[in-house]
Amino acid sequence: MLRSWFGRRARQGWMLGCAFAAAMLLAACDNAPKFQNLDITGNTQFGSDFSLPDTAGKMRTLGDFKGKAVVMFFGYTHCPDVCPTTMAELSEALKQLGPDAAKRVQVLFVTIDPERDTAALLGQYVPAFDPSFIGLRPTDEAQLKKVTKDFRVYYAKVPGKAPGSYTMDHTAASYVFDTNGKLRLFVRDGQGPGPWLHDLKLLLG
Repeated sequence: MLRSWFGRRARQGWMLGCAFAAAMLLAACDNAPKFQNLDITGNTQFGSDFSLPDTAGKMRTLGDFKGKAVVMFFGYTHCPDVCPTTMAELSEALKQLGPDAAKRVQVLFVTIDPERDTAALLGQYVPAFDPSFIGLRPTDEAQLKKVTKDFRVYYAKVPGKAPGSYTMDHTAASYVFDTNGKLRLFVRDGQGPGPWLHDLKLLLG
């Protein structure tokens, strides 16, 4: 009977210990730093890779940037506001990260307007924000449709007032992959460099 009592006490102690450990683990998770942008880790609705030529004609995939956090933005060089603002925010965030950490971040600018964004134009526009930034240019409509469909990016040509002129309506957001090539964040435009800096630091560890 005494042995039975000690057995029950031991089991109760073990169960209480497990419950305490679980509670501590949950508390640690709650106290872990959170991303300031939308965490889409594990979301299979978005693409997991791409294959697009850069401005020199070299085909690029996510694997080319192994070990780096990759920021993928869809825009166009004639964009009056969102695109240059986002590129400027990213440039400032990398400056605040410092040179060593900034080397572990790759910004990719994918044009949704290859009709006007020639390789030469894209090659001048994108590195103007930071020499490390790379422009990617779909070579035809099929390639553009595939990558925008994979990443659920909306784009549409909007006719302008002058004959033949137009602007582009498009999803104003970026996608961020971690250093292991996993899609982690959906970043809306216009937040300033602060949230970029915070989340890139978390991804780089």
